[in-house]
Amino acid sequence: MKQNKKMIVCFLTPALFFFIVMYLYPIIRTIIMSFFNVEGVSDPMSEWSFNGIGNYQKLIETQLFRTSMMNMLKIFIIGGIAVMLIALLFAVILTSGVRFKAFWRAVIYVPNIINAVAIATMWIQYVFNKRFGLLHSFFTALGLEDLASIDYMNGKWKFWSLLIAFCFGSVGYFMLIFISGIERIPADYYEAATIDGANKLKQFSFITLPLIKGVFKTCTTFWTIAVIGFFVWSQMWASPQPSDNATITPVVYMYNAVFGTTGSTSRDAGVGAAVGILMAVIVLVVFGLVNLLVKDDDLEF
Repeated sequence: MKQNKKMIVCFLTPALFFFIVMYLYPIIRTIIMSFFNVEGVSDPMSEWSFNGIGNYQKLIETQLFRTSMMNMLKIFIIGGIAVMLIALLFAVILTSGVRFKAFWRAVIYVPNIINAVAIATMWIQYVFNKRFGLLHSFFTALGLEDLASIDYMNGKWKFWSLLIAFCFGSVGYFMLIFISGIERIPADYYEAATIDGANKLKQFSFITLPLIKGVFKTCTTFWTIAVIGFFVWSQMWASPQPSDNATITPVVYMYNAVFGTTGSTSRDAGVGAAVGILMAVIVLVVFGLVNLLVKDDDLEF
């Protein structure tokens, strides 16, 4: 028994050490830092000056941060609804006996394999480009010159072009999650419903949807995390002009606060820490609400 305890301690000690050093300590340090005036992340704590909730007040009063939060909210709600609906549609189609379903699953999932920078570059250079992009060529061929002349990478269209590209790169991942949930439902349920005269729509409404509520919870959590960490796409769409903040998100704001913007040496790690804490709280709140509002009710097959 003692030997088993020693073995358990030997295996747990390295993992516990790395957990404390790599996760627990940075989290605690970040929480503390959010209540202090701190210029650089690596500054010793002896140089920190306490300012209470000053960093959080500064965020609330800053228009740029409010803009970033609004952008994140639009991505979360509008993008989330679009991605979930399209992913669920593909999942239902590809679990309904369609031919070559393995091929179509692979095709739809491909954007998730390719690096996000490469996908973003493809959309910027070959789809939304004002001179030779696919949209420009498509609308020109149809004689829709007004639509062909729109610059989708600037002005009011900039954010929406970003959202479309991001949704395109996200659908495949959530489609596979929905497929895994749908394929767990016994075929006997659908056979019994067919015998009782239920059409495909009723089968989807009264069998499929109720039995994949847990999958929706999982997808909502993953989508929240993806939106909170929305950095690469925002940076790829970013304009060199400091006044253009159409695609800024909180994580980009946090990065600029901690490391400074291009051409600026101004840094505020305390504000960056406050942003990080707020994002963590948002994830916890969303996760809690989803678990509260959506009951699993999973059946044991």
